[in-house]
This record gives sequence, C-alpha cells and structure tokens, in this order.
Amino acid sequence: MPDKQRKILVTSALPYVNGSPHMGHMIEYIQTDIWVRFQKLRGHNCIYVCASDAHGTPIMLKARELGITPEQLTEGFSKEFIADFDDFGIEFDNFHTTHSPENEAVVGTIYSALRESGDIYTRTIEQSYDEKEGMFLPDRFVRGTCPRCKTEDQYGDACENCGATYSPEDLIDPVSVLSGTTPVTRESEHYFFKLSEYEERLRNWMSDATLDKNVVAKLDEWFEAGLRDWDISRDAPYFGFQIPGTEDKYFYVWLDAPVGYIASFRNLCDRDGSLNFDDYWSEGSDAEVYHFIGKDIMYFHTLFWPAVLHGAGFRTPTSVYAHGFLTINGQKMSKSRGTFIKARTYLDNLNPQFLRYYYAAKLGPTIEDIDLNFEDFIARVNSDLVGKLINIASRCAGFISKRFDGQLSDSIPDPALFAEFAEVSEIIAQHFERREFSKAMRQVMALADKANRYIDENKPWVTIKDENRSDEVQLVCTQGLNMFRSLMVYLTPVIPAVAEGARAFLGEESWCWKDASTPLLGTKINKFKPLLTRVEAEHVQALVLQSQESTSVPKDDSNDDDMISIDDFMKVDLRIARIEKAEPVEDADKLLALTLNVGDSTRNVFAGIKAAYDPESLVGRHVIVVANLAPRKMRFGVSEGMVLAAGPGGEDIFLLSPDDGAKAGMRVK
Repeated sequence: MPDKQRKILVTSALPYVNGSPHMGHMIEYIQTDIWVRFQKLRGHNCIYVCASDAHGTPIMLKARELGITPEQLTEGFSKEFIADFDDFGIEFDNFHTTHSPENEAVVGTIYSALRESGDIYTRTIEQSYDEKEGMFLPDRFVRGTCPRCKTEDQYGDACENCGATYSPEDLIDPVSVLSGTTPVTRESEHYFFKLSEYEERLRNWMSDATLDKNVVAKLDEWFEAGLRDWDISRDAPYFGFQIPGTEDKYFYVWLDAPVGYIASFRNLCDRDGSLNFDDYWSEGSDAEVYHFIGKDIMYFHTLFWPAVLHGAGFRTPTSVYAHGFLTINGQKMSKSRGTFIKARTYLDNLNPQFLRYYYAAKLGPTIEDIDLNFEDFIARVNSDLVGKLINIASRCAGFISKRFDGQLSDSIPDPALFAEFAEVSEIIAQHFERREFSKAMRQVMALADKANRYIDENKPWVTIKDENRSDEVQLVCTQGLNMFRSLMVYLTPVIPAVAEGARAFLGEESWCWKDASTPLLGTKINKFKPLLTRVEAEHVQALVLQSQESTSVPKDDSNDDDMISIDDFMKVDLRIARIEKAEPVEDADKLLALTLNVGDSTRNVFAGIKAAYDPESLVGRHVIVVANLAPRKMRFGVSEGMVLAAGPGGEDIFLLSPDDGAKAGMRVK
C-alpha cells in the first residue's frame, strides 16, 4: 500500500463514433486501462472516464448518407464501442457522450467565461465553400498539397508528413472531398479564441507537465512558428451545439470534444454523491488529471485545451501522454491485405487477453509506432503466457490437489528465492507508473524463467515417487505456486481476466499490490483449470481472411532489387547455441563477449546487447546464432558468428530464443 493515497482522474481520447472500433483504437484504451488498473491495485483513488465524440460534419454527412439522424448514427456506433471495450476488459468508471446536456452546459460556461475575459472575438474570414454541395467545408473536407513540404493529398488543417498547421486556403490545388470540385472562397463571420496570447502560460504549463521529449520538441516547433488564434465556430449546416446568441453558428467539434472529459466526470458526480466535482476541476485542485491520446491530436491537447481551461478558470491537466500508431506486419492497416482489423473481428477469433499482453510487451512512454506482427504475436503469447507463466501453476497444482488434498504447506523451502520476487515489487511498480510496460513485462518474464528453473531443478515428478520425500513435493509446489501468484499480482493490470481465474484457483477474492510480497501458506486451494490455451496459427489466419475485402493484392515491385531468393536464404546456417560464458568487453559501451557452444564447436561472438542484459543472467541460456558467418576482426578480437536479436536498440533488444527444451547444437536451417 502506498504511503499516501493519490486522487487521480484519467481519460482516453474520445472515440469518434462515425465508424466501428478497430485494432488501432485498442492501443490507447488498453494502455490507459492497464495504467488505471495498476493505480487502483496500488490503493489509489483513480477514476477513469471517457465518452463518445458525437459531433461534427463527418457524422452529419455519414448520417445523411445512411438516411438516419446523427443521433441514431452515434448511438449505434457508441453501443458498438462500449461492447468491444467491455469484451477487451476496458473498465471505465463512466462512459458518456458529448451530445449531452452536461456537455452543452460546460461548453456554455467555458464560452461565457472566455467571452467575458475578452479571449473570444469575431472577425469575417474567407472560407472554402463547395458550390455543388451548397455548404462551407470543414478543414478536413479539403485536401491538397502541403504548402510547406509539398506533400500531396493532405488535409486542410495539418500535414501528416511534416506536421505543419495551416488553413485550407493555404493548400496548393485544393479539392473538396465531398464533390471533387475545386472549392470557392466565401466570406463568413467566425468566432476566435486568442491562443496567440497564451504562449507564456502554455510554456509554464509545459515545464510542470513532464511531457515526453518528442512532444516537447513538437511544441517548441509550433511556438517557433508562432501561435495563431483558433477558429472555434462553424457555419450551418452542422451537427453540434449552437453558439448562444446566434442563428447559424455552431461550436467547432474540437472545442466541445475535450470538454466531454469534464462533462463525463460531471455526469458521474451527479450519480455518485461521494464525488465532488470541484475537487478535481477547480483551480488549485490537488487531484491529478491525465489525458492518454494518440500523437495525431497532440496539437489540440497540448495547446488549445490547456489554454482554454486556463482562460475559463479551470485547472489544467497534470500531463498529457501520447502514443504512436499501430502498424500490422510492418505496414499501415490495409483492407486488401486483411490487416484493417475491426475489434469485433479479433474478438470473434482470439482471446482479448492475448492482445492486452502483446500490446503491453510493446508499449513504452514514447510516441513510437507499435507493430503487431502476427508471427511474433503467436510466438510471444505462446512462449511467455502459456509456456512460462501458466506452466508454473500447471506443473505444481496437480501434486497439491491429488496428493495433499489441495493444502499448501505452512512454509516455503527457499525464502531467499521468494524474496527476489518480492524485492522487485517497487521496480516493476515504477515501470508501470512511467508507462514503461515493456520493461515491466520483461522483468516479470525473467522471474517466470527463474520459477521454471526452480521446478526443473527440484523435479517434483521424480521426488513424488519416493514416499519418504512426499513432504518435499508439497514444499516445492507451494514455493512454485507462490512465485506464480506473485507474478499474477504484477500482471493483474495487464491480463485481468487471467488474474481473476488465478485468484479463484488460489481461493482469494481480491489482491492488492503488496500481496505479491507475502506468500500464501497453510491454506486450501481449488482444483486447477487451464487459464489460457495456446494461440493457433489457423485462428490468426482466419482473423486475416475475415478482414480481407479482396483477395487480389497488387504486386509491389518497388523493392525487387533488395530481395533475396530462397536459395540465398538456405545458405544461412542457423543453429541453437548455449551461452557458456558472458562478460563485458573492456572499453566497449555496448558489447558483451559471449562464448557459445554450438554443438560441434565453441565460438566467441561479440554482441551489442550490454544495455539490455546482465551478463550473469545469460549464462546457460539458449540463443539462435548464424554459424557460417565469416569471422570479423574487431579491435577487441575476432567475432566468429552473429547472435540473432530484435528491437530498436539500447535497453530494448530481445535475444531470439528457441522453445524450452531445445538442445544445444540442433540445426534449424
């Protein structure tokens, strides 16, 4: 239990409900849910709210296309999002909608405060107008060439290539998305927020918010370009809230969408008398407020939103956490390749706990994109969750149930080993706190390896045959199950459904973080039931096939010169090797010197993995090595092969290892 209970309010970006949820959406909500569940497990008062983003021209036009009202459209897709969130284990304390009386009231309050302080003014502007459709065009309904970097087919408000922001009128060769015609320019009176006067206040907020360095770099770039006043109004026809005192002007969706965070919390407070709205949103509040968002909406959340809150007399966010996009098999999501995958299609084929773990194993605190590689997905889930984690319990539970009537022993035989599992509690907690989920997963799986080695060394399946040593089996299996229990506590935020099954098996109603550091002894457990089964390749293939719109994929010849033939690949001699010795290389920042047993010989190999692995932890480990690589002379000596690893570098390097039980020297080419 932490020394001081924190008061935390957390939000995810509001899903825009003009389409179905897909796998890219799930990154953000799974990331946020893991962080919230961790805070609650630590004993903090953490509230997670969200809402449907239900306004704007795209929703109005989509509803018109389908012959239904915008309300019907957003209600239908909202139900779809809520159902998918629930099945992925996303646990909101409140999920509301921006098309609500609470949101309209808060937007009105903010608008009145800004108007009264002189932060809002009107001016006549020239705006893109589609004569064929008979309407003014929102920024994103005009596309053209970026005026800064000259990238084609960019939106009318920002360039996806260089990040420049501009007006649709600035585009080169603009075209209306609705009709394909060239827009004309017409005058209209609009309402503006004086963002240009908030630079100093925003810089002060930045310094307090501990933003990611990449976010700060982008903010500095925007400041250097100069902040421009923000157009917060749109002309009719428009689906949204009408600006008070006007007949045909509406609040731009990006004004009322983030206000939906406040409105959703207001809705929760109105239903829960124990919550005080002002405790979280008034200036001077001691609560923490965090927004989890995608990197594509940083501009709105780190400039407009804190400025509007400051100007209207509300508190500003404690911080804004941005993540990257999702790629699948290294590519942008594609319908023709079967990689534009709806959340429901995944749920129809695979266990959602698998994806929660896989995303956690990939996620860090930066805005780097995340790749869902199906081969890696299958291998990682089967190896980590089934082969390592669940394997601990399945190897021990049967002996306790069958031979000891389900009774755990009153002590554990190796308290020092269990202490290793308890001592990393705060290290893993810090990884979760900093959103370094991938580091937390590596730490947990390293401990799982230790637990399995302990069981291998003590061999309860052998000892049980000796009637005089049956007590040893009970002790060893009690030790094993307690190590499993500690790991499951640490993984509760990541795979909550599996943790719930583990608690039921161990006969416990609930866990808190500190339970991982105290063994469960002298109690009766229930019969073990499989908590997870392996991912089968055919299920993943079915997922891809169901996601394909077309089986004909155009051949991409752009990289033919870089391709190798199967004959070239067959020349590579890949072998499983056992690391006999590992030690740092003097005067080398990144290298470890490895002595490898490849079956028929011993090789010395230098590997740039020093930042990712402790040398002692590598001894005895099996790795995959390219055994027929020409020796390379280095200033430290000669390297006689290459150990295979993956990852972006630094601490994020992952040695490729064969399945458990592989024998050193086995050829795999």
